[in-house]
Amino acid sequence: MSAFEDVVSKANVLIEALPYIQQFKDKIVVVKYGGSAMLDETLQENVIKDVALLKLVGMRPIIVHGGGKEISKWVSLLGKEPHFVQGLRVTDEDTMEVAEMVLGKVNKHLVQMLQKLGLKAVGICGKDGGTLKCEKKTLATGEDIGFVGNITSVDTSLIETLLKKDYVPVIAPIGMDENYLSYNINADDAACAIATAMKAEKLAFLTDIEGVYRDFNDKSSLISVLTLDAADELLQSGVIGGGMLPKLNNCIDAVKNGVSRVHIMDGRIEHSLLLEFYTNKGIGTAIVGSESKLLEHEK
Repeated sequence: MSAFEDVVSKANVLIEALPYIQQFKDKIVVVKYGGSAMLDETLQENVIKDVALLKLVGMRPIIVHGGGKEISKWVSLLGKEPHFVQGLRVTDEDTMEVAEMVLGKVNKHLVQMLQKLGLKAVGICGKDGGTLKCEKKTLATGEDIGFVGNITSVDTSLIETLLKKDYVPVIAPIGMDENYLSYNINADDAACAIATAMKAEKLAFLTDIEGVYRDFNDKSSLISVLTLDAADELLQSGVIGGGMLPKLNNCIDAVKNGVSRVHIMDGRIEHSLLLEFYTNKGIGTAIVGSESKLLEHEK
């Protein structure tokens, strides 16, 4: 490709993005940031640059982050073996203390990166302002998994104040119960609850997979767009399993509760947020309420 053709190609990308920039101006978008994209410094920088661009072209981003792999590393360094039940970390008092410490460290690092790009950012956890109220999560098996929280309510006051003051809220998934005890909350659950309470236009999951497949072993079967009906059919078919099952259920619940569009994408791909939000083809899977919510090129 010649230098001229390269410039024209970049211009065409900007033109393709224009209607999406116009459509989503002033809209709230929640980005759930986790997985391997948090462990690679270059990928971290790319994700934060994507969020910065979303902000600078008029969207109002909120980051909800995890940090599970980093928590496991520090738990192991303390001589404890990380233990999971049904995908949830068993969290005793010591592990809760480690989780809060590690998530706080991750939180402030993300704030630092955003501010380095010239944005105003504030890092909070769900305890701040009583944002995430929770109760102890109980399993159907009756097994005690410790200080793992199930969100009972979201107080959006602090988040709304930060957005009005032009800050990017960066939220760690730690909440409190009615007795002011701290609980570790699954970051996917926190992102869905916050997106629903904030009536977000978009909720984006940055994951370690490309999206939803009709057949996981057939990479050509990636589904670009799923309506709620189609997503329910896919769940009933039994082809969805593993970690995608709770994630897809979370996505469906978020859309049913008012989030306009939920995206599942591979956070390991450079600038995956921009590619999914601002190009016709996209790269991941979008879940929408009904066919009436489809964009023109998706019909």
